Amino acid sequence: MVFNPLVSSPLRRLLRQECSVEQGAIGLAAQLAVPTLPWRLQLPRLAKDFNLTNEKDAHSSDSDENAERGNWSSKGDYLLSMVGYAVGLGNVWRFPYLTYQNGGGAFLIPYTLMLALAGLPLFFMECSLGQFASLGPVSVWRILPLFQGVGITMVIISAFVTIYYNVIIAYALYYLFASFQKVLPWSDCFSWADEFCSKTRIVNDCNATLGGEIIRANFSVITSHNLTCINGTINYKPVQFPSEQYWNKVALQRSSGLDETGRIVWYLALCLLLSWIIVAAALFKGIKSSGKVVYFTALFPYVILLILLVRGATLEGALDGIEYYIGRQSNITKLMEAEVWKDAATQIFYSLSVAWGGLVALSSYNKFHNNCYSDAILVCVTNCVTSVFAGFAIFSILGHMAFVSERPVSEVVDSGFDLAFVAYPEALSKLPVSPLWSFLFFFMLLLLGLDSQFASIETLTTTIQDISPKVMKKLRVPVTLGLCAVLFLLGLICVTQAGIYWVNLIDHFCAGWGILISAVLEIIGIVYIYGGNRFIEDIEMMIGKKSCLFWMWWRVCWFFVTPALLMAILIWSLITFSRPTYGSVSYPNWGTAVGWCMIIFCVIWIPIVAIVKILKAEGSLVEVREKKPTLITSNLNFFGIIRTICAFFSDTSTTLTCFSTGFLDQNIISGSYIKVASILPCFDEKIKSNSLGVHTYTPFKRDFFHQFCCYSSSFKFCEEFLLLSIPI
Repeated sequence: MVFNPLVSSPLRRLLRQECSVEQGAIGLAAQLAVPTLPWRLQLPRLAKDFNLTNEKDAHSSDSDENAERGNWSSKGDYLLSMVGYAVGLGNVWRFPYLTYQNGGGAFLIPYTLMLALAGLPLFFMECSLGQFASLGPVSVWRILPLFQGVGITMVIISAFVTIYYNVIIAYALYYLFASFQKVLPWSDCFSWADEFCSKTRIVNDCNATLGGEIIRANFSVITSHNLTCINGTINYKPVQFPSEQYWNKVALQRSSGLDETGRIVWYLALCLLLSWIIVAAALFKGIKSSGKVVYFTALFPYVILLILLVRGATLEGALDGIEYYIGRQSNITKLMEAEVWKDAATQIFYSLSVAWGGLVALSSYNKFHNNCYSDAILVCVTNCVTSVFAGFAIFSILGHMAFVSERPVSEVVDSGFDLAFVAYPEALSKLPVSPLWSFLFFFMLLLLGLDSQFASIETLTTTIQDISPKVMKKLRVPVTLGLCAVLFLLGLICVTQAGIYWVNLIDHFCAGWGILISAVLEIIGIVYIYGGNRFIEDIEMMIGKKSCLFWMWWRVCWFFVTPALLMAILIWSLITFSRPTYGSVSYPNWGTAVGWCMIIFCVIWIPIVAIVKILKAEGSLVEVREKKPTLITSNLNFFGIIRTICAFFSDTSTTLTCFSTGFLDQNIISGSYIKVASILPCFDEKIKSNSLGVHTYTPFKRDFFHQFCCYSSSFKFCEEFLLLSIPI
């Protein structure tokens, strides 16, 4: 292996003085280790000259460790962005319903186990991967070029999801504005309602006793003869709450099906435009601006949840709702059903937003030695606690609604759109000062949605940043605005009269199997091809050396348990697949075909990229063989450079950290990359054979330009080398 410095700077010219191999590290260090005092004082300032370019991205600052891409301004920016990304609408409108449906409090047992076995291991893996490589979800697969299509799949799915997710935010905005009225427009059956609209149940017919005989008659006949219905024989008319008819007839102006597209609902289109303007305004400076916005958007929903919980707990019937959620109605025998465990695993998987690419993108802006392990645990626990907490706020008010309408809680509980825009608004309309509670609820939905949307768009811009860094340096704002504009135009189909059917169709296909396939291939590629033990070594470079006992749990999960669970969920989803429906409306055959085309378009890049990588490589697959790690040697004596830098410090306890700026992407299977990330104490005469090495996996000659950096607490040195990768 041969290294040749290519870029000149004062220190580089000094380092490039002729020095024979026989002189070695000590000889080179001796020539350069006696600088004058001014040289020592100038050294930190000269560090600026050692970077390959002084041009910085618009969202980077002088304090950033990564001048090319920038870093989070503070740890709080990153953690709140991660919490905002993970905690989304599903925590409020899906988890409480699943808990009620699957045994109440007993559901927390499989939910917690699935968090430990599947959710947290994947979450920690993606955070570590993004932070170590400082690359987005596509470029990070330079470690394994054959699997780079997995990253492309993640980004495309994220793009599809951002289209319809902002439509849901637009729904929340519409209801938010509709709440600014003295009387909520869905609180009663107004002019838009039909004969099936009613706030209470309407008796259709029942049994009664007439002349000693039991007869069945319409309720009008029963009342006209002053008869009394026999208990248990009453049959009610199929009526709809005012909130349900308002949602379908006014808010959505819903058509009869996907076949009837209808016109664009103009007020939803304006709300959609406003939501994209908010997203673009928060992201126009990248993480530097979004990192500040999340202090409000990620924290204030907890304030609103607390307010709703306190208000709900003071209402009549609240205890009944909470008992249905997690109280005496809990059914431990539900744990014997496989469906319960499948629901727990699925909820954890989607709630934590793993395999979407967002975790890798957000973590890629971390500083190299950030403790991603503690971050992963903190965010995952916060996400799950939020789900449980939200359930109390939801069910306390639904319990009051059941009490007022004289119905069992089971008849008023729902999930998804029906919970957020039908059941809960109906419950809020029955409270005193209902516009206030309605405003708070939909404002909370808006903030929860925006947090997740920020991270999803950041995933897309990070991908563009990695592909064309020069473009993003100069045109970050136009690129971000252009991306939001394109996604807004694509989302207009979702605000037509058939828009809700499109939203449901994209969610049914793209947010399901594609993510599961990506997750399975991601963990297989990293653990079984790149190497799980090597990945653990990479993590230890960032968070420090850990004991074998510490890594035992993660090895068991990464190597065996998590892949098996993901495969089980994927197979189960395929076996139990059913055609998409929205309520009682079935989708036409062409609609289902469009759904299949969308998911195929997302995952087809996995085999396409793999085939392209193979075809572009020289030789055949048979010639690809694994090479053992080889120690870097150099006619310039690489270790002499390290000791030379150390020699500028008078304190021999100074620790120098050396690392490479990225992976090299030229191999057929797993990519040749330089792994220069070790802690080297200055003036240490012994350099272990594994402290600085190259792992190569290709028998073909490659020429790489690469940057190598060393830094301590007060100094940073970067050099660019031409790496001639020739197998031994």
